[in-house]
Amino acid sequence: MKDFIYNTPTKIYFGANKEEELGNILKENKVNKLLLHYGKSSIKKSGLYDKIVNILNINNINFIELGGVEANPKLSLVEKGIKLARENNIDFILAVGGGSVIDSAKSISAGIYHDFSPWLYNTGEKILDKNIPIGVVLTISAAGSEMSNSCVITNDYTNDKRGFTSELNRVKFAILNPKLTYSVSKYQTACGITDIMMHTLERVLSYDNCYNPLTDNLAFGLIKAVLEVGKIAYNEPNNYDARATLMWASSLTHNGLTACGREYVMPVHQIEHALSGTYDSIAHGAGLAVLWPSWATFASLKDPSRFAELGYNSFGISRNLNQKEAAKTAIQMMKNYFLEIGMPSTLKELNVKKADLEKIANLYTFNGKRVIDDIILVDYDMCLKILENCYE
Repeated sequence: MKDFIYNTPTKIYFGANKEEELGNILKENKVNKLLLHYGKSSIKKSGLYDKIVNILNINNINFIELGGVEANPKLSLVEKGIKLARENNIDFILAVGGGSVIDSAKSISAGIYHDFSPWLYNTGEKILDKNIPIGVVLTISAAGSEMSNSCVITNDYTNDKRGFTSELNRVKFAILNPKLTYSVSKYQTACGITDIMMHTLERVLSYDNCYNPLTDNLAFGLIKAVLEVGKIAYNEPNNYDARATLMWASSLTHNGLTACGREYVMPVHQIEHALSGTYDSIAHGAGLAVLWPSWATFASLKDPSRFAELGYNSFGISRNLNQKEAAKTAIQMMKNYFLEIGMPSTLKELNVKKADLEKIANLYTFNGKRVIDDIILVDYDMCLKILENCYE
C-alpha cells in the first residue's frame, strides 16, 4: 500500500426530503447572498426549483440565479456566471443538479477572485488558490462531483474538454435525497450507472498493482453493488433502496475512497473527454461504455491479473478459470451489462464520423504534448487503435 492523504470535508445530508433542511444548512454556513445555479428545464418540471426558491424566500436568503447548464458544461456560461457573481457580491453558490451543474459552479467559484480565465486552471497554467464556497442539492447519481476534488469543463471556443483537481474544489455540503432521482430517464440513469462504475474501475484497474486488499475489496464490492442495484433502478425507477445505493455509490466512487494507497491515471476518462469535447451531444457515460471495453481488451493482453480480479470479485467468476480467460470473460460480462441497460457499444452508434477519429486522438494527446502511461502506454497511436477497435 502506498502513502496517501484522504480528505473528505464535504458534509453529507442523506435521506428522503433532506432538501427541506436547506434553509438551516445555509444559515449554518453564514450565507449572505448566493448564486442559484442549475440546468435547463428538469428541476422546474419536477417542482424542485419552486421548492428551493420557496425555502430561500422563507429564510430571507438573498439570491440571483443562472440556469442553462448543459450536459457538458461550457466555459461561456461559466464566464457569464463569474460576471453575475462579481456584480452582485455573491459569497456562495448553490448548485442544484448533477455533475455538470456542480462542475460549472466549481469553475465559476474558481474564477471570481481572478482576472484571468478559469480555463487556465484546466490547462494547468494556473493553480487555484482562492474561491467561494459551494453547496449542492443532487438530482442525479453519476459523476460524483458532489464529493470529488475535480472540475471538468468544455471550452466551447475550442471544443477542448479538460479537468483539473484541487482540494478547494470540494463543496461544503451536499444534500442527497434519492427520491429526487426518480424522474431521471432510463438512458440518463444508465449513463450514471456507467460513470459510477468507471470512476472505481479506472482506480482499481490501474498500473499500480500493489498489495492493497482493503482498498481492493472496497472497490470491487462497490462495483458489485452497483451491478446489482443498477438493473433494479433501471427497471424500477421508483425503487428507493436501489436509487439510494446508486446515489451513495456515486459519491464514494469519486471521493478518493476506492483509490486509497494506490496510484492511478484514468486514461479512458481522458479519451472520453476528447470524444465528447468533439461531439457535444455524447453523454459522458455513454462514451465511457463504448471506450472502456476497447481499452480493457488491449490492457488485459499485457496484464490480465487486475481484470481477472474484477471477474473473480465483482462478477463471481470461478477462480478455477485462469487469469487470461477470467479477464476476457470479465470484460465481456461488463460489455454485456452495458448493453442490458441500454448503453451503446460502438462509436458508430453515437454518430461519430470515422474521419474524426484522428482528430479525437489528437485532442486526447493535447496536440502531441501528452501520453498516459497506465497498464499500457496510451499515446496517439494507441488511442487511435482503441477508437478504431470500438468504431463498429
